[in-house]
Amino acid sequence: MEGHNLIEGPTYKLSTTPEGIVDSLLDHFNSRNIETMLGFYEDDAVIISISGEPRRGKKEIARELQQSFGFGLPIKITDRKIYSTDNLASLVLEWKIAGTGNNGEKVNITGTSSDYAKKGPDGYWRCWFGNPFGVQVSSLF
Repeated sequence: MEGHNLIEGPTYKLSTTPEGIVDSLLDHFNSRNIETMLGFYEDDAVIISISGEPRRGKKEIARELQQSFGFGLPIKITDRKIYSTDNLASLVLEWKIAGTGNNGEKVNITGTSSDYAKKGPDGYWRCWFGNPFGVQVSSLF
């Protein structure tokens, strides 16, 4: 995370720059802790489910995260494009969850996400719209 402005939060790191959002996402996701990951999202954030349905709020996002966290594997992310203005950022990210899952089966899930983050009044960037599979239709779960 060298070169990115990250500020220590109560139990996780949030970025103060658009360039640091990916490192923050990696920290949160790879904690494999739902509560920690929910700290990365705005309270009224939206995530697009694996079936393509929008889910709003942290309770609904937690349900979606259970599936990904169930594998017990870290995520790897490559940022393809990050566009930002004063307080909004658009992120196109390639991601991969691969390895041997908790159940002993091989896992190889990839996607290109289209996500949006916004800078809050506290100066931290949080996700407010996550679309993990972009335009890709998936039947992984």
